[in-house]
Amino acid sequence: MANERKNVVVIGGAGFLGSHLCDELIHSHQVICVDNFVSGSQSNIDHLLSDPNFLFIKHDIVNPLDLESLPETERFRVKSRGVAEVYNLACPTSAKQFEEFKIQTLETNSWGTHNALELARKYKAKFLHFSSSVVYGARREDNAAFPENYCGYVNALSPRACYDEGRRFAEAAVATYQQVYKLDAKIVRVFRAYGPRMKLFDGQMIPDFITAALANQELVIYGDASFSTSLVYVSDVVDAAIKVMASAETGPFNVGSPYDVKLIDVAKQIIAMVESKSAVSFQQPLLFMTPLGLPDITLIKETLGWLPVVTLAEGLQKTIDYTKAEQNIVRG
Repeated sequence: MANERKNVVVIGGAGFLGSHLCDELIHSHQVICVDNFVSGSQSNIDHLLSDPNFLFIKHDIVNPLDLESLPETERFRVKSRGVAEVYNLACPTSAKQFEEFKIQTLETNSWGTHNALELARKYKAKFLHFSSSVVYGARREDNAAFPENYCGYVNALSPRACYDEGRRFAEAAVATYQQVYKLDAKIVRVFRAYGPRMKLFDGQMIPDFITAALANQELVIYGDASFSTSLVYVSDVVDAAIKVMASAETGPFNVGSPYDVKLIDVAKQIIAMVESKSAVSFQQPLLFMTPLGLPDITLIKETLGWLPVVTLAEGLQKTIDYTKAEQNIVRG
């Protein structure tokens, strides 16, 4: 039937960004969510499991994925109807467990991206790869924003290379599939995002700030008072991804906020918003959680009309409200 929903696959769909993307796609598609819970969580998708248009498959994309061999995909008729779109968000993103997941990070950026691309190639599906601002390397000394044509500088032998250079390799894989197989593959480079469902107590500072402030405990910044970053709310990232996938463009596109904020100011803002008695302290930087550059979003703004619309105050309030609600559920 002409009005049947199309099948889409979201790899890494139980993660922070992936689960919010599933929430949006479920309105108009049949969503096959693939995750192995390395840094995602079943709690992020619990509310979707009973939806007839949602299917979860626990799988590590480092291994090839044969959808048609799985009996649970029969209700989506994958054999006859195929897959229209593949979103690849798979990659461990744990700040505090970065060392533990180094090999998995390396393999996910390489074999995982390869297997995701092969899935899209099999079904001639549109493909959207979620890359990262780390492909540009460290902040410029002049703090200028990164345009997409900036080639960046990443040390392929550094302790972070499995992630930073891995992300660059993954983009190279996407570009090669575009060139060789004419795959309709697109890339978004996501800068630092925040919002509900970020993993707690993992060094992802915004959710940890909120949790600590609500408990009148110290808010810990892994760095010093000069640590600054850009922060884009999760719904704006999802909106950008949907726009890019629906377009005829391939990117890459920067997706983030062009505004620089100091984390100490964000911490103090959260303390004020929840009327906390907390103080702010500083600890040694985490390898995974480092200052990143700012995005130049001119290209996506002029090409697709996208720009972030959720202000920092609005986004923090939404995240605070979510955290309070989750705490009440746990207590209740």
